[in-house]
Amino acid sequence: MRITAIINPVSGAGLDASAADRRVGLLRDALARDGLSASIHLTERSGHARELAQRAVASGADLAIVWGGDGTVNEAGSALVDSSTALGLVPAGSGNGLAAGLCVPWDPVAAIQKAISSPARSIDVGFLDDRPFFNVAGIGFDAHVAALFNRRARGSRGRWPYVFIGVREGCRYCGREYRVRLDNREHRSKALLLAFANGREYGSGACIAPGAKLDDGLLEAAIVEDRSILARFWHTRYLAMGAFDRTPGVQIHQVRSATIETGGPIEYHLDGEPGVTSNRVEVRIQPGALKVRA
Repeated sequence: MRITAIINPVSGAGLDASAADRRVGLLRDALARDGLSASIHLTERSGHARELAQRAVASGADLAIVWGGDGTVNEAGSALVDSSTALGLVPAGSGNGLAAGLCVPWDPVAAIQKAISSPARSIDVGFLDDRPFFNVAGIGFDAHVAALFNRRARGSRGRWPYVFIGVREGCRYCGREYRVRLDNREHRSKALLLAFANGREYGSGACIAPGAKLDDGLLEAAIVEDRSILARFWHTRYLAMGAFDRTPGVQIHQVRSATIETGGPIEYHLDGEPGVTSNRVEVRIQPGALKVRA
């Protein structure tokens, strides 16, 4: 088996300067136990994981093991779409939503073992315009929080800073008017957020779409109506309960495509990675476009 490994030495490492060497050594030892080796690379900058994954595809790698958080997985995975190179995950970020959806173990050695021993299978890939996502894409409040979180310096991220930002912005954020076309159905709503879920959860157990499946050719589109500050926090408990589809003021529809329009730039995130685009975006699903080993 031809294996490329892409390691983000920063994801989940805080200020630990030895994380890179430790991860490389652990990966080499885990592969050696099965008589395997890999071409191992450390990411050095934004976009580097995508470049390394592109090289893996060009070299004919059977497996690209990606050790990092959702952003690293999104970068690398975007280069593997429609290729014969399968994605293997070693979760190390704040959320690890796709890893949770694929039932990847949190222990790195166990995750590596799963990646090399599991047969390859295909999962769907979502697109916001031409940008792929594998777990959840969001517009509105969750995208706003993701943008603020990603501005934090190395060593100052993690679950609790994310919660702090969510609570603070939950007291400030104002919903927007959206025109949403879901397949052939049109909705107008003043929404807190719009989420398009291929997987069930954002990460860390926050389940946005209990009915979502990674390989059913559909997205779960969640329209979350704006609400009072008190109701925002009170209804957040449904995320942890895996019952967000039963939250008052939440509509969830299974869709293959969607168009979203609003009066101004649209703040979005793809698997937690933020961006801003024009006042109109299109979302779609491409069935079976990514091979995974998990």
